Amino acid sequence: MKRKTRRHWLMKSEPDAFSIDDLERVGTEPWDGVRNYQARNFMRDGMQVGDRILFYHSNTKVPGIAGIATVASEAYPDETQFNAKSKYHDPKATREAPRWYLVDVAFERKLKRVIPLEEIKQHADQLGEEFALIRKGNRLSVFPVSAAQYDYLLSLE
Repeated sequence: MKRKTRRHWLMKSEPDAFSIDDLERVGTEPWDGVRNYQARNFMRDGMQVGDRILFYHSNTKVPGIAGIATVASEAYPDETQFNAKSKYHDPKATREAPRWYLVDVAFERKLKRVIPLEEIKQHADQLGEEFALIRKGNRLSVFPVSAAQYDYLLSLE
């Protein structure tokens, strides 16, 4: 049975590789290249069509939340794992037993302004210490965000 409640996620991308502007231009894009098992599990087992995504620009001069997207497909095998020429190739993956999954992500809107990581950190008390983006040692590129955290972050826009 499908759940009816939308979940919320934060997904990180380096804007030099794929930005919110790129997503706006193409409309929908496979979120490929994730090679962390926990992040993969979130996409494969947790995400459903219609879930909301905070699109986060990482590894840039001013990292922060740049836009909103939605999950546009159920999870399916990431084709890059089978391509020997891809930097995301996984020689242990087979079509019969894929190791890596992705979802398609659809553009919803750019924020009026990027909400910088430094500003987000100033709201740690309201977001809670379990908020993965500001938890020390967290390097996940995909993780869940509570509805309250999602709404609070958007209120900073």
